[in-house]
Amino acid sequence: MQSKLNLNQEMVARARESARRVAVDTQDFIDLHTTVTVERAICRLLGIDGVNEVEVPLPNVVVDHLMDKGALSRGVAYYIGNAVAATGMTPQEIAQGINSAEIDLTVIEPRTEREIRSAVMPIAGAAVERIRANVDKRNGFLKEFGDKDGAYLYVIVATGNIYEDITQARAAAKQGADVIAVIRTTGQSLLDYVPYGATTEGFGGTYATQENFRLMREALDEVGVEEKRYIRLCNYCSGLCMPEIAAMGALERLDVMLNDALYGILFRDINMQRTIIDQYFSRVINAFAGVIINTGEDNYLTTADAVEEAHTVLASQFLNEQFALCAGLPEEQQGLGHAFEISPDVENGFLYELAQAQMAREIFPKAPLKYMPPTKFMTGNIFRGHVQDALFNMVTTITNQKIHLLGMLTEAIHTPFMSDRALAIENAQYIAKTMKDLGSELTFREGGIMERRSNEVLSKATALLGEIEEMGLFATLEKGIFADIKRMRDAGKGLGGVVQKGEGYFNPFIELMKGV
Repeated sequence: MQSKLNLNQEMVARARESARRVAVDTQDFIDLHTTVTVERAICRLLGIDGVNEVEVPLPNVVVDHLMDKGALSRGVAYYIGNAVAATGMTPQEIAQGINSAEIDLTVIEPRTEREIRSAVMPIAGAAVERIRANVDKRNGFLKEFGDKDGAYLYVIVATGNIYEDITQARAAAKQGADVIAVIRTTGQSLLDYVPYGATTEGFGGTYATQENFRLMREALDEVGVEEKRYIRLCNYCSGLCMPEIAAMGALERLDVMLNDALYGILFRDINMQRTIIDQYFSRVINAFAGVIINTGEDNYLTTADAVEEAHTVLASQFLNEQFALCAGLPEEQQGLGHAFEISPDVENGFLYELAQAQMAREIFPKAPLKYMPPTKFMTGNIFRGHVQDALFNMVTTITNQKIHLLGMLTEAIHTPFMSDRALAIENAQYIAKTMKDLGSELTFREGGIMERRSNEVLSKATALLGEIEEMGLFATLEKGIFADIKRMRDAGKGLGGVVQKGEGYFNPFIELMKGV
């Protein structure tokens, strides 16, 4: 891609290399540890599902059993494999036996490593084949209907009731939406378990459950056939259950997942060690399942000034890219996030927004960038609101953003009015058509405002990444470099669920999905 901004390519390379070193250094820590939700995700992929008599998910029952015994360091795959080899029972039957106190995994006579792996790998392989079949089915739909040229129009549907969500999602798809995002109920990211079954009550969103995923996937396939388009389904695998939700999404053929490496640390006060470990396995799963991840750099601008701190967004994009590559997630599945969040009162703010979006497009040319709308400065003024969204849509089109999260007037109530959703889609479609090739017709003035601005942001991001490389990621987060928020490495939610791996630990799904 020819640069319109005359970006300093040497500086881009330096920034990327610093981010790579940060990710590789952090990966050394990741490789030595596991967490309770990583192990629960392994349980789910081995076929353990359902809840007990008091609604505790059986994956939690199994993992809590090993935690209580001080045995989780060997990993749940070791113990489940040993139990399968010893009893001939399925993982689901073993989980039920643990729940009824009839089975204690830690007292079953150990089999050889070969026997254990021989017992568990075929079960793991069956899950992997199911996910691979989902990838094939998605590709089959795309081959039949074709894929969209231009930005995917992304809208939010989340009433709290999955059945109402389905009604609204079908309507949105018929109105022209390409991605349906079912945002989670408020606070689910802080639950250290995944609720079970179809749900009809939620606040500000709908619970992310495997059954809800299945129901929505089925509905979108139906409307996709009617519309002769493949409709993508998005949910959130951030929070305390990142890898579990990624596993559920892979099993039910979700297409897009919000999956930022730092979001939970900064904006949900989840322990940084826990989040960094969890994001790795969640991204391994997403990579194998062909899921596009979305990262959440827009959140940085809700607590910090978008003009002054724009370089932290770019630095985070570089870091998210490198953490994703460590997990085997290709650039083509990295929906690196950024946002149109400069105050409308800033002189030449539109030029700064255009420069930022073009810069992201040039630095990450293969990534399906996710561009997020102006929400921070939206008011009850409907005319100004539509203008702001139109300007945002213009930048999207001019700079070839790929995942276009539509702005709409009533989005702040999470479930926007269906009329506003339709108007938002109409607005985006109009601008995408009437300005289709405008970006290729435009050049930016050498030495002009946008060139100076983008290179200034790049320079600051490169310097920041150099500092992070020297300090290490954990120390950086403790200093409050990102979003003006300080977090401590031994504080935050979920730290108790971090476990150092012991002798004999293995995760069959990393082996099968990454081919290592």
